[in-house]
Amino acid sequence: MKQDWKPGTLIYPLPAVLVSCGNDETEYNIITVAWVGTLCTNPPMCYISVRPERYSHGIIKKNMEFVINLTTKDMAFATDWCGVRSGKDYNKFQEMKLTPGKSTIVSAPLIEESPLCIECRVKEIMSLGSHDMFIADVVNVRAETDYLNENGKLELAETNPLVYVHGNYFDLGDKIGKFGWSVEKKKAK
Repeated sequence: MKQDWKPGTLIYPLPAVLVSCGNDETEYNIITVAWVGTLCTNPPMCYISVRPERYSHGIIKKNMEFVINLTTKDMAFATDWCGVRSGKDYNKFQEMKLTPGKSTIVSAPLIEESPLCIECRVKEIMSLGSHDMFIADVVNVRAETDYLNENGKLELAETNPLVYVHGNYFDLGDKIGKFGWSVEKKKAK
């Protein structure tokens, strides 16, 4: 039996990412975002949704660039802290002992502790109500080489990714399959 609820945003789990922004060290900031995702493969595009009253919103809107930094179980405390504290009041890099790194293409810093950093350039801002969606072109991706396998493929699950489920953080469970496994032909013995 199912029960009807009022419309709401209950698509979970979501990645819990740290979005870094700022054109120089004086305005560097980090915001925690779970409303983030892929929009297109070719050209590679993604989005983040941010409330206009958030401090980072103005920084991203001014510079039209940001970096999506994937987080790990080890980064859970910093991920939560950066989501409940304002960059108006704190230097989040210093407070959480995170290292601002130089991005390859955008001016916004990446977070060195992140296993994967996605450099983004804003293409369009859509005001949707409580949040503005920053639609962005992915202009570069930086991967931590410790998580590359012998073929150069990123083994992202090995980083212990952090996910967000309706107010709570989780790590991933056991692998149960891979894309296309349900239709693979069994090898003859």
